[in-house]
Amino acid sequence: MADCNAAHRVLCNPATEVSAHYLISESGEVQALVPEEMRAWHAGAGSWGGIQDINSQSIGIELSNTGFAPFAALQMLALETLLHDIMRRWAIPAHRVIGHSDCAPGRKIDPGPRFDWQRLARQGLAIWPAEITPLEPDAGATDIALQTFGYTADVPAETRLGAFRLRFRPRHTGPSDGIDRGLAEHLAARYPAAT
Repeated sequence: MADCNAAHRVLCNPATEVSAHYLISESGEVQALVPEEMRAWHAGAGSWGGIQDINSQSIGIELSNTGFAPFAALQMLALETLLHDIMRRWAIPAHRVIGHSDCAPGRKIDPGPRFDWQRLARQGLAIWPAEITPLEPDAGATDIALQTFGYTADVPAETRLGAFRLRFRPRHTGPSDGIDRGLAEHLAARYPAAT
């Protein structure tokens, strides 16, 4: 959406059949749209790990941003406060905080390559891998690790890799390499989707 008002109109219009529990403006205003205990259709058809209907088991937060612009400082502060409260209320571990691009790879790109996942991880609100030693490139092994970590098997391997890179290696392109494998295997070992 072009701005927060446009996003609010879409998220609150029953005809669009899309909403979220929260919308955060660039200025840091948090708008509660759907009660947390109710289902919001924020991810569309999305899955993570063994969860095939992510909307039924998640709390959706939309940030007013095109996905290609830097996220405003006040918006990030509001997100951090909101995430902390939600994670405490629902006992959500940091590795279960994911983006729409993670649960709907190929169809969703948000929060996008400019989103600061490392900032959230430093506060225990998401995860970020430690420095990883690259492994021998092996696209098959990388793909198995990505699925173990949580990315759906319902899309092509290249789509899974693209979603993974959007979050952990933004702006990196080309064939799967040893850094992809090292990161994917590290994340799969530490945070398998079954946990």
